[in-house]
Amino acid sequence: MAVNYEKDGKIAIITINRPEAMNSLNVDVRKEMQEALEDFRDNPDLWVAIITGAGDRAFSAGADIKDFRPAAAEDAEKTTAGPQVRADTIWKPFIAAIHGYCLGGGLELAMTCDIRIAADNAKLGQPEVNIGFMPGAGATQRLPRFIPRAVAAEILLTGNRIDAQEALRIGLVSRVVPRDQLMPTAMEIANTICERGPLGVRATKEAMVRGYDMALEDGLVLERKLVAHIRTTDDFMEGARAFAQKRPPEYKAK
Repeated sequence: MAVNYEKDGKIAIITINRPEAMNSLNVDVRKEMQEALEDFRDNPDLWVAIITGAGDRAFSAGADIKDFRPAAAEDAEKTTAGPQVRADTIWKPFIAAIHGYCLGGGLELAMTCDIRIAADNAKLGQPEVNIGFMPGAGATQRLPRFIPRAVAAEILLTGNRIDAQEALRIGLVSRVVPRDQLMPTAMEIANTICERGPLGVRATKEAMVRGYDMALEDGLVLERKLVAHIRTTDDFMEGARAFAQKRPPEYKAK
């Protein structure tokens, strides 16, 4: 399998499994990643997902260059078009556990996740311009939204890599941990989120993602609509009762 898809309680662990190729993204990886994302999206028993890479060398070194072929403009456009399931089109939370090389499409995949944590050996970048290409899976759009525009431009236009500490400094990742603590830390964060009200968590993500490009007033309208919906849920009532009764809540995602 090019992608390992495991379930640990309410947590899905999605692992790119091509360590011999530095977890580069080929046709099989993309197909199996889509299947895993769809299953996670549709499985009511799964509440949080972690995406990582197998082995010690890379989260993902990006697209498998062997899959690249020159193409006429209309054919090239067809290969990059079409609907796709992405982590940022699913309202359940995603954590990217990044180690080693996280380059090109690998970093673009990580940027679709809500929380990014990095091992201290991580190297991140968008090297596409080094081979006469350009980022094609969202980096030109997400990176300038996530970090200062001038910093994003330097990363995108030079093709240079940054280390984990620099990624933390500019806000591209939220934590840097020792390599052997990467997955334990990701699991700790995932378990913490699983203790929270899942519908409230999902509505919070939806408000953040959809509201990002809205005018403030439109974003506040969206937030109020989501709040009104959450107030009608069994989980909200359970959370309120549990707080009053000073006991842990038992959420059902209903």
